[in-house]
Amino acid sequence: MIAHTNISCLPICLANGPIAKLRQSEAGSTALEFALIAPVFLLMLLGIFDLGHMAYGHATLNGAVQEAARTSALETGDTEEADDRVVALMKAVLPNAEYEFSRVSYVDFNDVGRPEAWNDSNGDGLCNNDENYVDENGNGTWDKDIGEDGNGGAGDVVVYEVEVSYSPVFAVPFFASLSDRRTLSATTAVKRNQPFAAQNGYGSSAGVCAADG
Repeated sequence: MIAHTNISCLPICLANGPIAKLRQSEAGSTALEFALIAPVFLLMLLGIFDLGHMAYGHATLNGAVQEAARTSALETGDTEEADDRVVALMKAVLPNAEYEFSRVSYVDFNDVGRPEAWNDSNGDGLCNNDENYVDENGNGTWDKDIGEDGNGGAGDVVVYEVEVSYSPVFAVPFFASLSDRRTLSATTAVKRNQPFAAQNGYGSSAGVCAADG
């Protein structure tokens, strides 16, 4: 038996059929829009979370380092205990972090970062060519930074630095560089130790720099 198609009903059938209903449906277009927008929105959200986490970590680190620097400046201060306190305060924020601690001591604030006194006869900013210098920190060589490693003694000024490297908690997909292990900017605290004893000043022994500096 051969089926006959009623050609006269085609306009009505097309107007009321499933194809027309599909064209008029908004559900399909909404699903398509969501499929296009959702990945971009989620990436932006993860990026915002990552930046917020990094900012919060840096602020927490600043506070922890300042506290550790203050306790280390006391006569009874314990630098290892102070460092451990920084790690403990940061553990909840950056649980997988690694830390590097450094302390450099000076006699006064004006000495921070300065070189030992020398006769820079050639004006090149280095001690060389048999130029004379004052071995102020007593280590037998000219130093571009007069500071001594460690927490110093009574009345000394200490520069305390902590550097933290960690893996992001909110890894951003498709952006490998944003998921790599990163390092927070070094946080620095400059404090003067309590004057619990007489402060040792700098020495005045003379030295001569070699020709090659």
